[in-house]
Amino acid sequence: MEAKSQSARTKVVIVGGVAGGASCAARLRRLDENAEILMVERGPYVSYANCGLPYHVGGVIEKESSLLVATADTFRLQFNVDVRTNCEAIRVAPDTKTIELRNVETGEVTSEPYDKLVLSPGALSVRPPLPGIDLPGIFQVRTVPDARAIREWIERGSLFLSGMDKYSGFQTVRPKIRAVVLGGGFIGLETAENLVHRGFDVTLVEMLDQILAPLDREMARIVESYVERHGIGLALNDGVAGFQHAANGALEVLTKSGKAHPADIVILALGVRPDTALAKTAGLEIGERGGIRVDEQMRTSNPDIFAVGDAVEVRDYVTGEWSLIALAGPANRQGRIAADVIAGRQSRFRGTQGTAIIGLFGAAAAWVGASEKTLKRLGDSDHEKIYLYPNSHAGYYPGARPIALKVLFRKSDGRFLGAQALGEDGVDKRISALAMALQMGATIHDLEEAELCYAPQFGSAKDPINFAGMVAADILCGDMPMSHWDAADNAFLLDVREPAELAVESVPGALNIPLGQLRARLDELPREREILVICRSGQRAYYATRALLQNGFKARTLAGGMLSRHHSRLLVN
Repeated sequence: MEAKSQSARTKVVIVGGVAGGASCAARLRRLDENAEILMVERGPYVSYANCGLPYHVGGVIEKESSLLVATADTFRLQFNVDVRTNCEAIRVAPDTKTIELRNVETGEVTSEPYDKLVLSPGALSVRPPLPGIDLPGIFQVRTVPDARAIREWIERGSLFLSGMDKYSGFQTVRPKIRAVVLGGGFIGLETAENLVHRGFDVTLVEMLDQILAPLDREMARIVESYVERHGIGLALNDGVAGFQHAANGALEVLTKSGKAHPADIVILALGVRPDTALAKTAGLEIGERGGIRVDEQMRTSNPDIFAVGDAVEVRDYVTGEWSLIALAGPANRQGRIAADVIAGRQSRFRGTQGTAIIGLFGAAAAWVGASEKTLKRLGDSDHEKIYLYPNSHAGYYPGARPIALKVLFRKSDGRFLGAQALGEDGVDKRISALAMALQMGATIHDLEEAELCYAPQFGSAKDPINFAGMVAADILCGDMPMSHWDAADNAFLLDVREPAELAVESVPGALNIPLGQLRARLDELPREREILVICRSGQRAYYATRALLQNGFKARTLAGGMLSRHHSRLLVN
């Protein structure tokens, strides 16, 4: 009875009602029927699917109501949570354990006491103070009202640019609506794709020299080529400098290189930064990456204040670095963990693996764990990479598509560190399986032995995950000495492809001996030099390497073959 009485006196205020905050409120109610729970949200909606906003802009998700996962009434009726929308938290006073709330519509400010406070304010869209940034026709994609405003603008523009000429009575030839999207991350690319589907002429401007910053550059190059083929024009390595009206009344996006991109609509997707304004009023510790610093139980530097979601810094599961991860999955788990801890349970957040995926024009790019550029930045020399291009399912079953897969692992102990995958089929389930392997501390030998679902329409007897483990294991045990294209200069190159393949593409200076002729032509090869062996994807080169090694030659397989050469040649490290 004493525990129940104590629980009845517990008041929990949750700031932010989307992924992390809503998950925390629902979980806490399931654990503690007697707690008093107040959830405040400065916007008009709680628990909405902001990941679906680009698809609402594009019309894939037609109804705005489909984006609303749960309403304020849902939380009131099902969970007995006091929900206040259009209510902004403006100040926290830890000494008195009170929080000031402002009614967005009336401006009235009230004060609420709390026993435990959970901050889930999310992240703010980056909106730099550039000249002309407030001109009509410039939008961001962060909230449901943002998406509604874009759809209304598009509909007005579409009506203006289509229809019968009222003077001649003939159908007029109208230009495509021009869209410029600023930012090559998730929101920028997804919005650009959806605008292409709506028939727009789309240009995407990105300050970095690649899109999708978490990917290694050579993998990003594959995605770039793919989206360009599907209608997105890319302007990379060029930041936005400002906006202005053109002579015809349209917009112009000015870039730092001096270019001017004409536009009828501009989408700002320049990234996000943690919203820490409220945390600073409470005197909470802010981390080196600019997010609220929390421990494994989502506690801030004040033990009675928790923080979850896009506003917090968390540990990277692989590198141990503090990182910012603006993803719905981690935010939901963190909200649940905060609720557990408030209710007296010992839940802990294991850290983030950065598992993510993006769909583009029927294909997908996905990744998990550390990238090669991150490991290099940290000075890690104990890692190796492999490239492979397996089919998504058995090649003899119709519809098999290649997956470009990059896998990173430790040379010293074989621990799996991260992976990136691109393709038109089967990418999601491979990265999802690898994400679980990473969480469990798997090695490449575990990947080698993984027992996965197999039927010809779903996979292969050697799944791409098994295949990756086998290739990596061959490298570690010395069966497949390997080299990369950046070490191929001045090396003796042996190309074991068929002559017909060389007619399509060849490597200058390489000696061609097809694999089937190799054993009969060993006398044409030097025994005093190391031989780098080439094929299309690396498999035949491995077979040739094994034969050469056992015949007394020094040989290495060029990782990924000609397929990896295409993107490796673009890199300048």
